Amino acid sequence: MNRNRTRTQAGVNLPALRHHNAALVLDLLRAAGAEGISRLELAEGTGLTPQAVSKITARLREDGLAVGAGLRPSTGGKPRTVLRLVPDARFAVGLHLDRDGLTAVLVDLAGRPVAVTTAPLDLGAPAERVLADASDAVRDLSAAEPHKPVLGVGVAVPGPLDHRGGVLHRVTGFPRWDGYPLRAALAERTGLPVTLDKDTNAAALALALNGTGGDGDFAYLHLGTGLGAGLVLGGEVHRGARTGAGEFGHQTLQMDGPLCGCGGRGCIEALCLAAEARGDRDEAARVLGTGAANLVGLLDIDRVVLGGRTVAADERAYVRGVRAVIEERAARGGAGAGAGVTVTVAGGGDRPVAEGAAQLVLAPVFGRVGEEKEEQEEKGEREG
Repeated sequence: MNRNRTRTQAGVNLPALRHHNAALVLDLLRAAGAEGISRLELAEGTGLTPQAVSKITARLREDGLAVGAGLRPSTGGKPRTVLRLVPDARFAVGLHLDRDGLTAVLVDLAGRPVAVTTAPLDLGAPAERVLADASDAVRDLSAAEPHKPVLGVGVAVPGPLDHRGGVLHRVTGFPRWDGYPLRAALAERTGLPVTLDKDTNAAALALALNGTGGDGDFAYLHLGTGLGAGLVLGGEVHRGARTGAGEFGHQTLQMDGPLCGCGGRGCIEALCLAAEARGDRDEAARVLGTGAANLVGLLDIDRVVLGGRTVAADERAYVRGVRAVIEERAARGGAGAGAGVTVTVAGGGDRPVAEGAAQLVLAPVFGRVGEEKEEQEEKGEREG
């Protein structure tokens, strides 16, 4: 999902897949940035015919999504016209509904934040109050660019949840949300399309798109009011068969350990947060590192990225502690146990989650989310 990688997926020269092909072109325009890209390069990058690319770019220009960016000297024949994406032609809103706070961000098509707001939030309050706070944030952010269309709202919340159905499950500490159709309720409130996902998946998506996660498989571990993981495997966010993957914080480390909000005992989340609460950050980092080492051994991933407000309070301590456990495990178990795994920090505290929530809306526009991309292709086939 690294935008700088060479595209290997070819376009399909069929009218039925017009939206899919436009997404391929838009993705290359976005990756080209302000320098732009020629129609010939677009054709080479997508596998589409020059005629198909010309038709697509003409529509994109009519819609205000692309614009000419000058001429590029040619090695033979007339100079090539260069096109670039118009980032502020459309916007998306990302919401991070945490247990005690709401972060909202408005981003342009390039994923750049245009406006950010934060406010207290009680996730344990009645649903109507939480929805009112969320919809107010969407309204306020939309007012920042009143004349530019907002494509939709991405919402990131603690899991577990049903990503496809847009329904929450038993959020740890807030079981009253179990079965609540948050996506449909917020869409009705705002009048905008809404996409719902776990906070950790949203952040992992943003890291994959901007290249922070690296080119290989990685895990994003978010330690804030809770602890969870977002997994990027094979270039895609891995959600699992029931979209419940990444419940990293509730792996049991102590069978008779302290009670966790999930109802279990000795969960890594409970142990880690308890160590933080008593001021033993080194122990909290060691516990987090133990869980990370387990994950590295299970999935053989290349990178671990740490994030969340608790990590942000002392990034060096957490990187040092997590790295030490992974390296110790690797030294005992050889190359297959985590040798060469890098540990980095996403930075920005909880903000990457909100930005990732906005990418839940933008990624399908650029053909970058497997599930939504497949749905678009199936839709195109039906229309054809």
